[in-house]
Amino acid sequence: MVKELLEQAGYDVLEALVLPDGIEPLAAELCRLADQRQINLILTTGGTGLSPRDLTPEATKKVSDREVPGIGEALRAYSMRFTDRAMLSRQTAGIRKRTLIVNLPGSPLSHGLGILRGTQTD
Repeated sequence: MVKELLEQAGYDVLEALVLPDGIEPLAAELCRLADQRQINLILTTGGTGLSPRDLTPEATKKVSDREVPGIGEALRAYSMRFTDRAMLSRQTAGIRKRTLIVNLPGSPLSHGLGILRGTQTD
C-alpha cells in the first residue's frame, strides 16, 4: 500500500522488498540500499511494535550515522489522532550517509499490549 501511495504521489519506487525477521537481514539491506544504490529515502513498514521479533528500530539505529528522533515523534503524534495506542509504536528514523531511513508501523497498534504480555500473537 505504501508503494502505491508513493507512486500515486509521483515518487519513483526503486525497490520493494519483504524481509525475514531479525536485525541482520534488515541491516544488510539498509546498508546495500544506502551505500550501493544510494537511495535518497528508505521507508520500512512493520517491526516497530512490542513483540520480541519487532526489531526494525534496532536495525535502523545499528546502521544509522545519526538519529532523527523528531520523525518518529511526529508520526506517533499524528497517529494519536486516530488511536491512543499510537504511543506503543517504536518508530524511529536515521540517516546513513546521504540516505534518510524512516520506520513506519506495519499493523494497527490496537493489539500492542497483548503482544507484549503474550496474550495475543502477531
